[in-house]
Amino acid sequence: MQFENVCIEGLGYHLPENRISSVDLEKRLSPLYKKLKLPQGRLELMSGIQERRFWDKGVFPSEVATSAGYKAIEDSGVDIKDIGCIISASVCRDFLEPSTASVVHNNLGLPEESFVFDVSNACLGVLNGMCIIANMIERDQIKAGLVVSGENGGPLVNNTIETLLARSDVTRNSVKTSFASLTIGSAAAGVLLVKSSLSQKKHHLMGGVSIAETRFNHLCRGNDDTGAGPDRAPLMETDSEKLMLEGCRLAGKTWRRTREILGWKNGDVSRVFCHQVGRGHRKLMFENVGLDIEKDFSTLEFLGNTGSASLPVTFAMGVEKGTLKKGDKAALLGIGSGLNCLMMGVEW
Repeated sequence: MQFENVCIEGLGYHLPENRISSVDLEKRLSPLYKKLKLPQGRLELMSGIQERRFWDKGVFPSEVATSAGYKAIEDSGVDIKDIGCIISASVCRDFLEPSTASVVHNNLGLPEESFVFDVSNACLGVLNGMCIIANMIERDQIKAGLVVSGENGGPLVNNTIETLLARSDVTRNSVKTSFASLTIGSAAAGVLLVKSSLSQKKHHLMGGVSIAETRFNHLCRGNDDTGAGPDRAPLMETDSEKLMLEGCRLAGKTWRRTREILGWKNGDVSRVFCHQVGRGHRKLMFENVGLDIEKDFSTLEFLGNTGSASLPVTFAMGVEKGTLKKGDKAALLGIGSGLNCLMMGVEW
C-alpha cells in the first residue's frame, strides 16, 4: 500500500479534565487487594501508567470527537466545503444507529455531499480510517477527509471495579483477565488528510502495510450490555500476557514488510508514534521491530490506553511539542485486538 498524493494536513486532540491515578483505582479495589494479598502499587508497577483521564458522566463520544475534529480542521486551514468524507473510528459509539459520524458531520457543518460512516476495529480504527480516506484521495474521489475518534474508558474501568468487588469467587488467577481493563483511559482525536496539490504543509503519508492474524481474536473480547451511549456498562476479558507476546511478534513482522514497501531502513526513522498499551508491551515491541526506543514519543504514563484515540493523540501531542522537523521520517505503529496490525510511514 503506497500513496503518492496524500498529506496529513491537520491534527487535533481533546482530553478530559478528570485525572484518575492508579493509586486512586487501587484505593477502590482495596477490599479485593486485601482478600488476595496483592501489594499496593502493583497496577502502576506492571503497566507504567501513573494516571488516566475520564469524561464527565453523560458525555457522548460524538461530543468529544466533534471537538477534536474541529481542532484538526482549524490546524489544517482547509475549507470545510472541501471535506468529502468523515469517518468516526472509535470503539465507543453514541448509538447502534445512526452512525456516530452522522452526529459529528452535523455538528461540524460539513457538506451534504460528504461520505459519512463509522469504522470500528478496536484500537486500530483511526489508522484504518486514514487508509480508507487516503485511497479515496488517491482515486480522486475526494479532495480531503476527516477521521475522528471519541473514546470513553470510564464506564469500562468503573464496571470492571464494581464487578471484581461484587464477585465472591475471584482469585489471583482469575483477576488477571481484568488487568488490561484497568489501564484504559479516555481521549478524542482528529486527523485531516488532503490531496497533496492542496497541501500547504506537505507532510506526506507515504503508505504502509496491514497484516491480520485473526486466529488470536479470542485473546481480548469486550461485551456491552447496552451497545452504545454514555451510560453503558461494558466488560472486557483479556489474556494480557499472550496478547502481548503475539501482538509484539506480529508488530515485528508487520514493520519488516512496511520497511520494504517504504524503502526505509530502521536508521532512517527519526520518530516513532505507537499505540499506547503498557510498559512491558512497549519494551517488547521495540525489541521486535528493532527500532531505537529513544525515538519513541510516549503518552502512556499520563493517559493510559485510550483505544483508537491512543496513537493519533500521541502523534498530535508529539507534533505540538516540535518533535518533528522538515524531512524527518515518522513511523506510525498501530495494533489492535483481533489481532490486526497496521503500520504507516510519514515524511514530514
